[in-house]
Amino acid sequence: MTKQIKTSITINASRQKTWEILTDFEKYSDWNSFIKSVSGEVIVGNRIKVKLQGMIFKPVVMTFKENIEFKWLGHLLYKGLFDGEHRFYLTDNEDGSVNFEQSENFSGILVNLFSKSLDKNTRNGFEQMNKELKVLAEKH
Repeated sequence: MTKQIKTSITINASRQKTWEILTDFEKYSDWNSFIKSVSGEVIVGNRIKVKLQGMIFKPVVMTFKENIEFKWLGHLLYKGLFDGEHRFYLTDNEDGSVNFEQSENFSGILVNLFSKSLDKNTRNGFEQMNKELKVLAEKH
């Protein structure tokens, strides 16, 4: 079973400025209501610690391309049970704004069990974080 959640927002700020805020993990608790913290060395292949509301997991960094893409892969307990490949992606819009896309591909035998929660809570969390990032990036 697989499932994808994909959200996006246009931010009236440069890709560099948006990336700078997105990757300033130490300040997440100041503005990000969805992802409370990201800690560890964010290098491809490294395991990092991500804290959401009431949940901590330790995904592996899959991609980290400056000003473009940050992706990690996490598992619930063990691979194949409930896996999530989370992705942040920035695209220049040629007008000084940037498109910020946040998505996650879920797979594993428990995806069906969590499907309704993903559609509501997880999607809402993505959308809220997107709005918060937009407000912060456009303020500077």
